[in-house]
Amino acid sequence: MRVVIDTNIWVSAFLTNRGHSARLIEAFRAGDFEVVVSEPLLYELGAVLRRPRLMNKYHYDETVITEYIALIKEQSIWVDILGTLSLCRDPRDNFLLETALFGGAEYLVSRDDDLKRDLELIQRMAELGIQVVSLQQFLTRLGS
Repeated sequence: MRVVIDTNIWVSAFLTNRGHSARLIEAFRAGDFEVVVSEPLLYELGAVLRRPRLMNKYHYDETVITEYIALIKEQSIWVDILGTLSLCRDPRDNFLLETALFGGAEYLVSRDDDLKRDLELIQRMAELGIQVVSLQQFLTRLGS
């Protein structure tokens, strides 16, 4: 099964090795599912992790960020996207939808309410074969 994991979950798993985000990443590393990534997704991840506030609070440096992103890219399915999809009310999230679509993902896992609470968006993505779910919902399905 192919999955797109939203940036907020990658960041959470990076910052702490406990909790639901960390469990999801452990399942990914164990090969329980495949992850689809794109350049905008990894770019956003790098930009968030490079925020001085986070780097100072959690005491990590550029090397750790680079290694984390390289590991994700190495173990994931890479897709090129066009940046032309416009389905989400927050246009900054459209790249996630497009990554899922171009990557043949079955799930888009996110904590972002603009994605997981927009019933029209969820319906449209379902019509395209992609289920937009919360982290908890996906972990529950993964455990079934």
